[in-house]
Amino acid sequence: MKQFRSFITFSALIFTLFIVNANAQGSYKGSTSVEQQVFRKIVNLPRYSVFDFITYNVNGDTVVLRGKVYSLGTKGDAASAVKDVPGIAHVVNNIEQLPGSPYDDQIRRSLLRKFDNGGLARYLSEIRPEMRIVVENGRVTLEGYVANKSDRNLANVYASGVSGVFEVQNNLIVGRDSRRS
Repeated sequence: MKQFRSFITFSALIFTLFIVNANAQGSYKGSTSVEQQVFRKIVNLPRYSVFDFITYNVNGDTVVLRGKVYSLGTKGDAASAVKDVPGIAHVVNNIEQLPGSPYDDQIRRSLLRKFDNGGLARYLSEIRPEMRIVVENGRVTLEGYVANKSDRNLANVYASGVSGVFEVQNNLIVGRDSRRS
């Protein structure tokens, strides 16, 4: 009888620990910070392309959006999506819509071709590209993340070598974005 009571007590303890652990894991996975939710809303925008770059700053219940977008509608979509994040009451939309330009469009196509042929295509996937290319009036800004310093330097060399590019601002960061999941 004493062994049976010990067995029941031990089983109840194991069961209780299992339930507590399962609840703790479930709570952890379900809870995300406001910043993470804003990040996910932005990167999951349907028209957010490799030629768009959006940054944000969360201060209390206000989010400030900045950046430059080429894709039509992305500026408004970003503000609407972020406004739906719980805990956000105000959205300041300072995103610039880049003007349409056949000259800049040619640079964009050439950059994609150059990066693809040069082995950097892995950073430019259609879904959540790690590298962003902003082209404005012949000036190129590279934003995002690359795996190593040589890829960062290579992107700079390729962008500088494209016909019609006046200037390259290389803001690529070596390493992974810690906010990504």
